[in-house]
Amino acid sequence: MFVIRMNDDAASELGAPAGPASIAPPGGMAPGLRAMIADGIEVRGEVVVWADGARRTAPPGGFPDLTGWECSVNSFHLEDVVPVEVMVSDEGEPSISDADQVVLLRHGVAFAWEVCRLAAGGERPVAVRCVVATNRTNGMFRFHRIRAGEDWMRPDLNDYQLEKVVVVEARPPSPDH
Repeated sequence: MFVIRMNDDAASELGAPAGPASIAPPGGMAPGLRAMIADGIEVRGEVVVWADGARRTAPPGGFPDLTGWECSVNSFHLEDVVPVEVMVSDEGEPSISDADQVVLLRHGVAFAWEVCRLAAGGERPVAVRCVVATNRTNGMFRFHRIRAGEDWMRPDLNDYQLEKVVVVEARPPSPDH
């Protein structure tokens, strides 16, 4: 089962989603995102990571739990791989227009659907949560395995007042069902 939640700011920009196609960026995902999906994800013991990443540190590293570690090693700035204009002030502060934040959000959500598809369709299906958030300075993507007692998101996504936030989850059926 796939679940999507978003705060009011994201919903107002994306409209009511009727599935991944209704949110997808025109022309599909950016090539850099497609390349990341092609590399895949994998389960390593109790953690899920990019297939080619997170080999430098052992979980949970300096983090209090595995979810925090995964959020760190499985995150990146969307503006680094999606072509948007990032203006830089004289003080070095980046600035991304509202329109380009929506571009980042659309690419990030399309990417999240693909990460969830990989997680749910693998040899060992795993429940994952992808978080896409954009604001006036950047767009972030991160994902982690869903674990009881380790929810790093606030229950009410509208608490994130300075960001447009979308959460996409894959929850494969348990073997008992």
